[in-house]
Amino acid sequence: MVFIKLETMRLTLILILFFGGLIVSFIISRTLKIIILKSFPLIEKGSPWLKKCVFLGQFIVFLLIFVSFAPLMEFPVYLDSFFRQVLKILMALSMGLLAACSILVFQEVLVRKYSVQEKDNLKARKIHTQFQLFKKIIFLIIGIITFIAVMMSFEAFRRIGTALIASAGVAGLVIGLAAQKTLAAVLSGLQLAITQPVRIDDVVIVEGEWGKIEELTLTYVVVRTWDLRRLIVPTTYFLEKPFQNWTRVSSDLLGTVFIYTDYNISVDLIREEIKGILIEDPRWDGKVSGVQVTDSSKGQMELRILISASNAGDAWDLRCAVRERVLSFIRQKYPEALPRTRVQVEPGHGLKQNYQDSC
Repeated sequence: MVFIKLETMRLTLILILFFGGLIVSFIISRTLKIIILKSFPLIEKGSPWLKKCVFLGQFIVFLLIFVSFAPLMEFPVYLDSFFRQVLKILMALSMGLLAACSILVFQEVLVRKYSVQEKDNLKARKIHTQFQLFKKIIFLIIGIITFIAVMMSFEAFRRIGTALIASAGVAGLVIGLAAQKTLAAVLSGLQLAITQPVRIDDVVIVEGEWGKIEELTLTYVVVRTWDLRRLIVPTTYFLEKPFQNWTRVSSDLLGTVFIYTDYNISVDLIREEIKGILIEDPRWDGKVSGVQVTDSSKGQMELRILISASNAGDAWDLRCAVRERVLSFIRQKYPEALPRTRVQVEPGHGLKQNYQDSC
């Protein structure tokens, strides 16, 4: 009877700890969630990563309560050691996942505060570039620490841990020699994050291809071209080879349009038409517009139309629109000003004779 009473009391204590731990952990996690949402208004209430953080925090508090009151349960020795081992593993994994989810919640805040969709997004692109690269490093560190914490919970691993630490120097040297190119790429990725010759959403020309920086990692960079292809470029490329970065300082760009006309057109008329075209087009940023005669030949002259736009995409579309409108204007209003080939026929000489003489 005494044994049955003791077992009943132990079972009752376990149930009290279990349900009490659930209630206490739920209250603590919900309280922390309310405090976090009020302290950081940029965090969305329905954020999936925030929900995961709250769940993991609740689970960790529950585990801490169990660990604190485990001696009161008086489990058998073999069961007690197994129980403690499982709690240590679950605690290490939960802490690692909580740290990773916290980084992703911070990323959501960063995206909302610094949007790369804005016109003047230089600061946002700089911050996003650094965060994207350092996030991967942080995830790697979290993974290593979590793995070591799990393995160190085993007595056998702790005994050989000292020997592994002692031989880490030699092992690191061997690994460094065997993976020189990989390490060089990783170090290049870190250098890109610090010096930032390219950033997320930068407009670049790489290997003759126009595109935008879509993704930055420690070992490679993804460039999205205008026709939606992806160029995978090693990070070492941007430190060792020259390339064009059209948005290094700002996203503003100048665009040029070349028109070839006959000599008998008035350049002032073209200037007035360009002003009207640009004023009507919302893609023009209102900063630069001009028309100049930049070259001439025997039969035509070259007009260079200079325009400006707030970004590379608008600059390209604006150049195409201006070219189409100007050509349409000349064709409709001044068709005699289109490029033409002149032939002079002197009295007493035919075209055939002139052609033979020229040959």
